[in-house]
Amino acid sequence: MNALEKEAVSARVQAAWAVLEQVQDPEIPVISLCDLGVVREVRESGALLEVVLTPTYSGCPATEVIAHDVKTALEAAQLGPVATVLQRAPAWTTDWISAKGKAALREYGIAPPGPVPLADAQPICITRRRQPPVPCPRCESTRTERIAPFGSTPCKALYRCLSCHEPFEHFKPI
Repeated sequence: MNALEKEAVSARVQAAWAVLEQVQDPEIPVISLCDLGVVREVRESGALLEVVLTPTYSGCPATEVIAHDVKTALEAAQLGPVATVLQRAPAWTTDWISAKGKAALREYGIAPPGPVPLADAQPICITRRRQPPVPCPRCESTRTERIAPFGSTPCKALYRCLSCHEPFEHFKPI
């Protein structure tokens, strides 16, 4: 492949990334799939444009919708034939959420996850264990309590702020 062809390939992949930055998560419509860290790679395989997706959970009910939305957006941009590839390893981690994505979650009323230090990494536990306080996304108070281990989706827990008395969801750090 000559230099001119490499530039054209690069331009196509860059155009695909620009389109994907606008594709919102179907369950949290204020964050793009890119900022959520679900879109892992865009690559060309001949004429085919492949988008590698890593779902937030292996059993995430939105996985098919995400793949459909990605394919539809790229096909509408007329970037050629598109395929999505699910890649479950390495497993998605909340560390892949961008700073912009965490800010969008907070503004939407979902407490974003903190970093997951590798030394302290543990599987998600349904039973209570001592965890650092989750700040309220509305008033920023750390006087909060977990009400339920699951929110509207398995990747979130339901909390209540003891200062402003508002309920909110917290994106679980994994």
